[in-house]
Amino acid sequence: MDRIARYHQTLINDTTLRDGEQAAGVAFTPLEKCEIAKALAQAGVPEMEIGIPGMGEAELAQIELITDLRLPVRLMVWARMCEHDLRAALCCAVDLLNLSIPVSDLQITRKLGRSRAWVLQQVARYVTAGREAGYAVSVGMEDASRADPAFLRQVAQAAERAGAERVRFADTLGVLDPFSTYERIAQLRSAVDIDIEIHAHDDLGLATANTLAALRAGATHANTTVNGIGERAGNAALEEIVMGLRHLHGADIGVDTRQLPAISALVARASGRRVAPGKSIVGEAVFTHESGLHVDGILKDPRNYQPFDPAELGRAHRTVLGKHSGSHAVRSAFAQLGLSVDEQQAGAVLLRVRAHATHHKRAPSDEELRGFFLEVAESSGVLS
Repeated sequence: MDRIARYHQTLINDTTLRDGEQAAGVAFTPLEKCEIAKALAQAGVPEMEIGIPGMGEAELAQIELITDLRLPVRLMVWARMCEHDLRAALCCAVDLLNLSIPVSDLQITRKLGRSRAWVLQQVARYVTAGREAGYAVSVGMEDASRADPAFLRQVAQAAERAGAERVRFADTLGVLDPFSTYERIAQLRSAVDIDIEIHAHDDLGLATANTLAALRAGATHANTTVNGIGERAGNAALEEIVMGLRHLHGADIGVDTRQLPAISALVARASGRRVAPGKSIVGEAVFTHESGLHVDGILKDPRNYQPFDPAELGRAHRTVLGKHSGSHAVRSAFAQLGLSVDEQQAGAVLLRVRAHATHHKRAPSDEELRGFFLEVAESSGVLS
C-alpha cells in the first residue's frame, strides 16, 4: 500500500475521556463524559478510550453509562498488566483492552523493580488472558521512546505471538522529535505485522508533529485528545491531527471537521481549561486578520493569507482594526457600517484606531468606530 493510501486508512483513537481527564484538576461529570462521547461519535471518530476500570466502582459506573449509549464506535479501556486491573477491565462491555506495561529499563527497574524477562512474561500472560475473555487487546508500551529499540521489538513480537491486534508506542514524556519518531516507528513496523498506535505527549510542543511522523512511518492509529488536553503539557490534539492529515497529506479520515469547534468548546467547558485565542484550528482568533498587508491580501483573495478555508470548520474569516491596520482596512470596515470615508479621513481614523488598540488592548467596537467617524467628520468640517 502506498503512503497516501495508507493515510486514508488511519484511525483516530481519542483518549479525551481517559488521558485527557488525567490533566491536573480536570474531572468530568458522568453527564459531561456522555456528552463528549456522543459528540465525538457524531463527528465520526471511530474509537475512544473511555476510562480506567481499576480506579474503582465510580469509574466503572461511568464507563457503563458510556457503553450503554450504544454508540457506533469501538470502545477501549486502559489497564495495567496486573490481576487487579484485568479483573476490573473484564467487567466492562467494551471492544478493546489496552493493557499497559513499562518497557524502558529505567521504568522496569526503578518503577517496578523487575526485569526485561518478566515484562515479556507478563505480555504473553495478560494478552492471552484478555483474548480468552473475548476482548481484542492492545499492548500499551509505556515509555517506549526511552526503551532499547531491540527490546521494544521483542515486546511487540511477543504481543503479536500472543494474539494482540495492536501495540501502542507511548512517548510518555514527550522526549522525541519527528525524525527520531519516524525512525522508531519504521523499525517497529519492520518487526511486526499488527497495528501500531502512536501516543505522543506535548512536553516539548511536538506531539502533533511526532504523531504525523509516526503515521508517515507506518503507524495505523493516532491517539488524540480534544484541544490536546492531558497529563502535564497534554497530548496530540484531535483537531490538529485531522486537519494536518487532510491538508498535508490529502487524507480525509472520516471525521466531520465542521463539528470540531463545537466539540472543542464542549471539552473546554467540561474541563475548565480555556482554549487560547490563537490555538490552531479551534482558537477564536485564528481566522482573524488585522495587519494591513494581510487584510489587503485577504480582501483580494482569502487564499493569500489563509492555509485552508475556515468553512471546513463551519467558520469564516474576519478582519478587525488595530495597531497594524492600514487605510484600506479602515475604508473596508466603514463601508460595512454603511459609511464612506476618503483617504484623508481614513488616515485620521487610523490614528484613533491605533491609539485605542494600544490603550484598550482590543479592537474598537462598531459603536466606537462610528464615534471616530463623527470626530473626524467634525474636525474636517464635514458636519459643520
